[in-house]
Amino acid sequence: MTTESERYFTELSDALRTTGVPAEQIAATVEDLRGHLDGTGTAPEEEFGPAAAFAAQLGGLAPLPGEPDGKAETWTWTADLFNDRRMLAVHGEQGWEVESLDSLGRFVCRRSATAPLRWEYRREVIGVRRRAKVLAELEPEGWELCGEWLVYGYFKRPRAATAGPAGALDARPAAPLRWLFLSRRGKVALVLWAVIVGGATAACFIGTLGMGGLAITIALTSSFSALVTAQLETTKGRVDQGRVDQG
Repeated sequence: MTTESERYFTELSDALRTTGVPAEQIAATVEDLRGHLDGTGTAPEEEFGPAAAFAAQLGGLAPLPGEPDGKAETWTWTADLFNDRRMLAVHGEQGWEVESLDSLGRFVCRRSATAPLRWEYRREVIGVRRRAKVLAELEPEGWELCGEWLVYGYFKRPRAATAGPAGALDARPAAPLRWLFLSRRGKVALVLWAVIVGGATAACFIGTLGMGGLAITIALTSSFSALVTAQLETTKGRVDQGRVDQG
């Protein structure tokens, strides 16, 4: 083992120790990695990347191998683009890890039942021209792309990567009963939709508007609300993209 490799594994061990990984787990991990390198003949940084970032990817305070977290909680929620970062920060502090964004733009999350961690998130404009640049800047710092929506990429990182043992969650708050978190603009749009649909329903019952008219009113109102919301979010995405391009 070369001096460079020894230096790499010393740095890796120190980084894992900082995040609270038990000494026996560190030793076993390093031994496995050394065995892997003996078979490939490559340098550790070439194979695994920077030691600090690789330590974060290894999971820090994750359960030991052979102890699958089969009791993890799952929860799916959504927010508009004017409220998503604030709610990601709130839920990340409660131990919710975003695994992906589904086709509706909802955050699909899980939370470990045995070793919950706090998570931190960031949102970046990640258009075609900036994708490689953003990933190259963030991945060495332990950020992992966990979902994309419009021109945005959402990144996650366990807080243990920067806060050490303080990144662990001692107590798990109950899963939120809500799944929709709207900004003021989103709430205004929802209230307007409810007022129009409520008025159409009342008109239907008093006979001035038939069931067909009610159905058409609801469909048109819903479509209009969706189009306005999509337009607002798309406009915000373009503005953010323009700021990034100018910067």
